[in-house]
Amino acid sequence: MELGIIGLGKMGGNIALNAIEKNIRVVGKATGPKPELSAKGVNVVSDLNDLVNSLKVPRVIYLSLPAGPVVDSVLEELVPLLKKGDVILDGGNSFFRDSIRREEELSKKGIFFLDCGTSGGMEGARNGACFMVGGKPEGFRIAEPVLKALSTEGGLIHTGKPGSGHFVKLVHNGIEFGMLQSIGEGVALLEGSGFELELADVFKNWSCGSVIRGWLVELMEKGLREQKGLSSIPGYVEDTGEVNWLIHEAIEMEIPAPVITQSVMELFKSREKQSTSAKAIALMRHGFGGHPFGKDDYISKERKTSRITKV
Repeated sequence: MELGIIGLGKMGGNIALNAIEKNIRVVGKATGPKPELSAKGVNVVSDLNDLVNSLKVPRVIYLSLPAGPVVDSVLEELVPLLKKGDVILDGGNSFFRDSIRREEELSKKGIFFLDCGTSGGMEGARNGACFMVGGKPEGFRIAEPVLKALSTEGGLIHTGKPGSGHFVKLVHNGIEFGMLQSIGEGVALLEGSGFELELADVFKNWSCGSVIRGWLVELMEKGLREQKGLSSIPGYVEDTGEVNWLIHEAIEMEIPAPVITQSVMELFKSREKQSTSAKAIALMRHGFGGHPFGKDDYISKERKTSRITKV
């Protein structure tokens, strides 16, 4: 098996290493050298022609890029180099309506475009991700062996028609926001209780058989131990804005989503005042996705540009 990867950052680089360990030949495009990947067997190139010419037909190429105009820019350069039957996977958090448009455009050229919602953070990318894939069944069948090898057990689903993969991932991210907010509020309650509680030990206990056990609870324990509490964590929660899109969709569908909506409102509050719950949320987001502590101008800009289609 072979895989082309465009974008060898936190997610793309870890997917590349995951693939190498699964005996998948990887050609990755990056803007500069990646010696840590080259040393592991990733063929790192700086030119799209080199990437395309290094892969056998039908090619499977995974985009690990920020959502928004950069995806269209790369597609504009990449597609003329491909042949009918090649497959492009958009593994970023693109707006699902943008993915529907892109699939329609590429389908006319005989290129399969799959919207590949990718979850599991950097750890999942490295050791076994969760993929939610929308697009034509013929394209999915071509990419399926590679995706199955890169996913954790049970972590690959073909969700159906184009756009469905990124929509399912969007709903996933909304649920994630609600869970983060709930855990953050729990931390605030524990810290303000007046009891002398060792928070990391409490979250360790909750990871062992409790009803709320799960990865976010585990990340809370891990982060508390690594950061020695929350005092050094800024209470400003940065995000790229995808869950805002989901709230718009809920309004259009007239489906109530009060918990997800309120979790976004609480995130906005974090930008005005410091709170324990916001610090806890920032700690968990850093744990699963490497999201920054505090304000980040690049991500703030991405929040405004990552969704192209407005209706």
